[in-house]
Amino acid sequence: MRVVLDTNIFVSGIFWRGSSNKIIINWRKGKFTLVTSLETILEIIKVLKDFKIKLSDDIMREWVDLIVRNSIIVEPKEKLLIVKEDSKDNIFIETAVAGNVDYIVSQDNHLLKLKEFRGIKIVTPEEFNILFM
Repeated sequence: MRVVLDTNIFVSGIFWRGSSNKIIINWRKGKFTLVTSLETILEIIKVLKDFKIKLSDDIMREWVDLIVRNSIIVEPKEKLLIVKEDSKDNIFIETAVAGNVDYIVSQDNHLLKLKEFRGIKIVTPEEFNILFM
């Protein structure tokens, strides 16, 4: 199963126990394939650097290295304007389309209200955990 994880899943999963943390743990165990892109990795780095809880540079590098080494990195070819309320969210859809994924997991209401795009289901971490973990 191929999955795109929104930045908020990484932030929640790194800093708190709960549904997002369970997803991160299962990804690290190889229970699904993470699909990402340079743009989504840069978004994760930016958000983690600006987050109120600071990670050391070493820990930040470890997370980025973990993501790069343990994901399929795609280059989206198609620019999409599906999420008009927050255009930054479109990169997750573009990455999902380029990576031919099954799911986008997010806590972002702009993405979640779509429910599905081109056969790609968009679900909350709780829904994802119930369905597949």
